[in-house]
Amino acid sequence: MVGPAGRGKRNPARWTGVLGNLCAATWLLVLGGVIVFLGVGVWRFFSQVPLWEFFSETRWTPLFEEKRFGVLPLLAGSVLVMAGAGLLALPVGLLAGLFWGELAPDRLARKLRIVLLLATQIPAVAYGYFALTFLTPILRSLFPAAGIYNGASATLAVAAMILPSVSLWCGEAFRGVPQEVRRAAQALGAPRATLALRVVLPAARKGVAAAFLLALSRAFGESMVVAMAAGVAPRLTLNPLEPIQTLSAYLVQVGQGGVAAGTVAYDTLVPVAVLLALVGGAAGFAAGRWRGEEMGGRR
Repeated sequence: MVGPAGRGKRNPARWTGVLGNLCAATWLLVLGGVIVFLGVGVWRFFSQVPLWEFFSETRWTPLFEEKRFGVLPLLAGSVLVMAGAGLLALPVGLLAGLFWGELAPDRLARKLRIVLLLATQIPAVAYGYFALTFLTPILRSLFPAAGIYNGASATLAVAAMILPSVSLWCGEAFRGVPQEVRRAAQALGAPRATLALRVVLPAARKGVAAAFLLALSRAFGESMVVAMAAGVAPRLTLNPLEPIQTLSAYLVQVGQGGVAAGTVAYDTLVPVAVLLALVGGAAGFAAGRWRGEEMGGRR
């Protein structure tokens, strides 16, 4: 027979399981509610706007008197910022991650990691203010055709924002490579730089790819920097000196108020948010899978 002391020892574990199940059920209910809400919103919007118009029309003017609902200008703005920021930040972040994660002495590497962790916590509004007050005047002095709001300054600010994350994630991927891989190359007399570039980098390729994908996803979905620096002019253009608008910046614009609920202009929030979530979710899923495959291959 189990005494009172034995029953008391079992109670915490039992209540922990009950609490865990309750939290899981609550999470499922919230998730289900969100899915239902988004599904109803998408159905309501596309019952008023044809699906083909949403993905083929080249003008986005739901807030104007002449309303057009082509999401391509917003999508093009997001891709323009993402591609530009990626071209600038990914190579630099990779090299910086290779330095602190593989080449730097341990003491220096620990300090650099702390600096990178702190840099990733800088709020996006600070980068937006930096772009608007510092980068934009420089760009306008170099390129007089650039407007006060333009895609170039937003792209540069987003690149600066994702750079610490790329460096941090790449460095972590390099430091996760087993020491046995390094010892095998060192036994063959490989220099440290050759070891890093030809042995460690290929061994960490999936972790690096996951870091790149997560950084690009963050650049694609960035809202505050783009809303402050690039403006609110959705246009289908490849010229970074012109004002643009991205998917997330449009959500910020409409979410600030001024658009009556229940109108088709207000209903555009849901399909734009769903499109943004699908891109981010796909990137996160792929990055997590690559990272999981890499960790599983090292066991």
